[in-house]
Amino acid sequence: MAECADLRKLQQLLDRFIAERKWEVYHRPKNLAMSVAIEAAELMEHFQWCDRDPEEFDEKELQAIGEEMADVLHYLLRLSSVLGIDLYEASLAKIEKNRRRFPIEEAMRMKKKGC
Repeated sequence: MAECADLRKLQQLLDRFIAERKWEVYHRPKNLAMSVAIEAAELMEHFQWCDRDPEEFDEKELQAIGEEMADVLHYLLRLSSVLGIDLYEASLAKIEKNRRRFPIEEAMRMKKKGC
């Protein structure tokens, strides 16, 4: 699948970027997992105190949001490299697990807490 190849290509590019700078020593699982959370928090800052529709963000805001999203993705890809987890396959497995867990008929009837 092209999607899988693109994700793996991105992961290889990122792994090479890290290796060229000899940063692997810092890329321990704990550090990478913490970095995912830190970058996710930076992403959330763009939405703190506002509840806007997608079209209400200007280009500058969308660029900054995209950069934070890329940071989260990069740390997830690095963590998957370090742990030897195929993130694409793990994602497919999780989607299938959720498909079985939440059949369409039941999911349509579910009421979210607080809604």
